[in-house]
Amino acid sequence: MNADRRWLLKGLSALALIPAAALAQGFAGLGATAKGFAEVLPSTRLRFPADHGPHPDFRIEWWYVTAVLTDEAGAEAGVQWTLFRIALAPPDHGGAGWQTPQIWMGHAGLTTATSHHHAQRYARAGVGQAGVAATPFAAFIDDWRLAETAPRAPGTPASALGPVEMRAHGADFAYELALATYRGVALQGVEGYSVKSERGQASHYYSQPFFAVTGWIAPGGARRAVTGRAWMDREWSSQPLDADQAGWDWLSLHLPDERKLMVYRLRARAGAPYVTGNWIEPDGRSTRLDPGTIEVDPLAEAEVAGRSIPVRWRIAIPSRGLAIETEALNPQSWMATDFAYWEGPVRATGTHPGRGYLEMTGY
Repeated sequence: MNADRRWLLKGLSALALIPAAALAQGFAGLGATAKGFAEVLPSTRLRFPADHGPHPDFRIEWWYVTAVLTDEAGAEAGVQWTLFRIALAPPDHGGAGWQTPQIWMGHAGLTTATSHHHAQRYARAGVGQAGVAATPFAAFIDDWRLAETAPRAPGTPASALGPVEMRAHGADFAYELALATYRGVALQGVEGYSVKSERGQASHYYSQPFFAVTGWIAPGGARRAVTGRAWMDREWSSQPLDADQAGWDWLSLHLPDERKLMVYRLRARAGAPYVTGNWIEPDGRSTRLDPGTIEVDPLAEAEVAGRSIPVRWRIAIPSRGLAIETEALNPQSWMATDFAYWEGPVRATGTHPGRGYLEMTGY
């Protein structure tokens, strides 16, 4: 076994030592101590295009895109593309190349009403197998890519990206999509400072929810032309969850008149969940929805991968006149990756009909 492979396996073995409670929360010990890593501060103001790139002083971050799609026959589908950067140790505890403590992990998914497909990739940082650049923006792991194909249009906000290609594949699926928007990003929380618990754990968090999408998907091998809308999330932190939080239920929705909604419910092992989100206007103005102003309740569960998963939800925001129910396109949308979770497209009905994505961890 050569030295390069030994260093990669050493990093993957370290991932296996993350406590079970942290695995339930998600990735990289999200509720563990952040000693030695950078802190998320409310005074920080996000900067573009720099913040499209990596933040290696923080423990974890991700570039995460979901798309809700319709093919030429009117059938609905959804895709996910995610690249995680995970630091196994603070930046001053590692070397260069294969000895860096930085690990990359990629997840891709494709969901239809009758099938769910997923794939996973790993890479060690510093050797060219995976990475992210801010300008021009490009995120990749092996031949999976999320990258600008041309500069942003003149006169668009500095946070806007130019046309973006997104592609990934697994053993039984593939997709290749073109994403485009002229709008800037929407800052989540308050000016990009997103609080996750009453004790003040937080992340830096912004979204680009205004992508229009064209391209093709191939569930099971046969290509289908599709159009739709995509939502990109960018988030980084060193301790985004409290140690007592068991997992989350996160929802993004494309609503009528180009309005957008993001809500999340962080479940505690004891006591009430922490529920908050943001309401996003068509021009990108984003308003935090404070805890206590949103009602998020599971309505029905399905048996998925040997566990009960809530796949139908009720969401009410009285201040916005919103009362909706969401239903999963495919209740069996289980991402059986090393860090397993539920991820799939949903449709909303009620006062604000729409489509979006639901992610649930810790079940």
